[in-house]
Order: sequence, then C-alpha cells, then structure tokens
Amino acid sequence: SPCLRSASGPYVTYITMLRLVTLALALVGASAFTPVSKPVARVAPMQVAVEDMAGVQNPVGLFDPMGLATSGNDETLLWFRAAELKHSRVTMLATAGWLVNSAGVFFPGDLTHGTKFSDLGSKPLEAWAAVPFAGKFQILLFAGCVEFFSEVKKPHYMKGGPMGLQCDPLGIYENMTPEMRKTRMNRELANGRLAMIGIMSFIAAAKVPGSVPAIPAAFDI
Repeated sequence: SPCLRSASGPYVTYITMLRLVTLALALVGASAFTPVSKPVARVAPMQVAVEDMAGVQNPVGLFDPMGLATSGNDETLLWFRAAELKHSRVTMLATAGWLVNSAGVFFPGDLTHGTKFSDLGSKPLEAWAAVPFAGKFQILLFAGCVEFFSEVKKPHYMKGGPMGLQCDPLGIYENMTPEMRKTRMNRELANGRLAMIGIMSFIAAAKVPGSVPAIPAAFDI
C-alpha cells in the first residue's frame, strides 16, 4: 500500500523481524500436529494431594483463591506447574540480567561490527532497543529452540515426564534424597515467584517513574 511504501526504515525492519519471528514460532508449533507413531500412556493418578506438592510452603501455604489447581485433571495441574517453573527460571535470569546491566557490567568485546556491548548503555530497556535486528532475532530464535526441545521430549511433562530442559552433568539432583529434592524445588519456586514480581516492578518503575514505592524515582533504572 502507499502507506507501507512510504514507511521509514525502522518500521520496515520491525515488520521484517515480526514476520521472521512468526515463521520461527510457526515451525516450532508445527510439532504439535506431528502424528505420533504409538499411543502415549496417560499420566498415572497423582500420589500426593495438591497441598503436598513442592511450592506449598510457609508463610502462605497453599494460595489458590480461584481454585485453578483443581479446575482440571492431572495433566492440567502439571501444565500449570510447568508454566510456573518456566516463568520462574526466565524471570530469575531477567532480574539478574537487569541488575547486572544497571550496574554497568558488560560483556567484553563487540556485539556486532563497530558496536561494543558497552555501547548499549546501562538502562536495560534502552539497551534492548539498541540491539541490532539480527541480534534480537537470534535471541528470540534461541528461546524458540529451547521451547521446542522442551516440548518434544518423551514422555511429555503432561504425561509424567520431567519438566523443562534437564541440565545436571554432575548428577547432583540424581543423588539427592526425596526430602532434599523437595527443599531445592521449594527454593527455586520461591525465588522464581519473587523474581516475577521483581522484573515486573523494574519494568513498571522504568516506564512510569514513581509507580513502585519500593523503587524511588531518583533510582535510575
């Protein structure tokens, strides 16, 4: 259209990136329609009550005012837990990255030819905006690949399989007692929940100064 022909360079770049990301996500999501060669066993009935699952801990205990944990079957509950675990891990990385970037700590060398990592600045949202198109695409593509490989594992986590990508080359988790495993899972979920609140607070304070009382407007983030 005439509007698109007259669009500026950044707008065209944005549209191109959006199309490429959409294509990548479509290819990842296509695996959901791949025929299964043999029936997959249904997940066995849960042996513990929701109140006894990891993440139910003091001082709140079980917090589910909308009854989501009992709104479906076992697979629904496993999907909720996998989603919470995934968001916990992503936001822990995001919160740590925000703090490191805000402190002025950068990777050495160049992000791309003629652009150093330090050139992006110490304000995370502005730093992301300054990342070249190719860099943003690679980051989103990597995230899509992680999502893809976590979804194609057999058995699927909604069928009782492990959640997320497993990375334990030293076998530390395998050598833990059930009590130690639950303690570690409680810690991960507690830190993840706090990180979800933290990263949302950072973004709100950066966009609307003074919107988060715990983060004074004078604190430049």
